[in-house]
Amino acid sequence: MREPSAAPPPLLDVQVSAEAEDELIRSAQRGDALALSALVDRLAPFVGRICGPIALEHGEDAAQEALIAVLRDLPALREPRALYGWARRIAAREAVRHSRAARHAPPRGEATPLPAPGDPALARDVRRVLEALAPEQRAILMLRDLEGLSEHEAAALLGVEHGTVKSRLSRARSAFRRRWSS
Repeated sequence: MREPSAAPPPLLDVQVSAEAEDELIRSAQRGDALALSALVDRLAPFVGRICGPIALEHGEDAAQEALIAVLRDLPALREPRALYGWARRIAAREAVRHSRAARHAPPRGEATPLPAPGDPALARDVRRVLEALAPEQRAILMLRDLEGLSEHEAAALLGVEHGTVKSRLSRARSAFRRRWSS
């Protein structure tokens, strides 16, 4: 099965060539502190965009844990161009883990709003509906409908069968529509 799309997202105003980014990653793998810092600067918004919609108010914690895991295991990454697909997988799994743990923890005050362009009332409504969904449903909606991954890519990223992704996606979309219209 092929790895989900690993193309670097447009994160910074400065365009970096693929070769320069490969060298940045290789330098970070060798422990170069400046390269590690630059890599974190590039990865943090990407990881945050994945963790936020899945883990909701625990998105920042999930993103931080995901970045720690990426940096800890960075020396084991063989192909620098696979970094973003690999980081996406780690971020999605970490966000689901945090979201599951949060269901059993007492609420921790006012939730931070999801970043959303446009009307703040709409963002609150979408957040309210997302909070009512299971973490697995939020994860599959985010990966398919926001990240644009195929069902096969989402299955590989989440470590589940293709049929599981199809059924979760169908149930998640149905649940979202039901809750949205109520």
